[in-house]
Amino acid sequence: MASLSSSPWLHLLLLLVAMGGTFAAAGGSGNPTAGFQKVQLADGDFQVQSPYNVPESQRFQYRNGVRTFWVHRNDKPFNTVTHTNPRSEVKLRGHDYSSGVWQFEGYGYVPSGTSGVSVMQIHNEEGAAHSTVLMLHVYDGVLRFYSGAAIEPDIYDRWFRLNVMHDVGASTVAVYVDGERKFSTSVTPSESYYFKFGVYMQHHDQSSCMESRWTNVTLYTKH
Repeated sequence: MASLSSSPWLHLLLLLVAMGGTFAAAGGSGNPTAGFQKVQLADGDFQVQSPYNVPESQRFQYRNGVRTFWVHRNDKPFNTVTHTNPRSEVKLRGHDYSSGVWQFEGYGYVPSGTSGVSVMQIHNEEGAAHSTVLMLHVYDGVLRFYSGAAIEPDIYDRWFRLNVMHDVGASTVAVYVDGERKFSTSVTPSESYYFKFGVYMQHHDQSSCMESRWTNVTLYTKH
């Protein structure tokens, strides 16, 4: 796990101040959450999934409002039944996510060296034909839609504001970084969904250790 140095905290503070000032001055311009309603989330809505063979505290930490996730390439899955790759993630529940427009917002940080990993996803409920409708991967410092289109070219070692909007009825997603729309596409429709964030190892270019940090994670909706 990378050290929690003072520099990332300073970057986060400056980002929060700058983004807040921008929205106040612009009257909502550049704010993806304008017109959305905040969803009230309880602590129990943040369900941690981590390798089953080690204590959760060795792969997840929640301190001073920051959730830190890390996983090693040779870790076990999150339970003994699944054959999926190692992960340390939060499964964000507590809402009926089957219609309307939903939006994930969080401030993320990916330390340099982390590669071959999903840091955020929109997951279908179990039993759907497709497991996900969106995954945001990091490969060598680039944030990508799955392993394809580049969304943000330089994601390492800085706090960034991530907004992911899902129009369930239209089956579209849009990704914003620091308030700027960077990517949008049509996605496969399904019946119900949930958001996840953290680290989930992918199938190529994995680093030996993968880490991400998240704070101020919020859910919004409008119908």
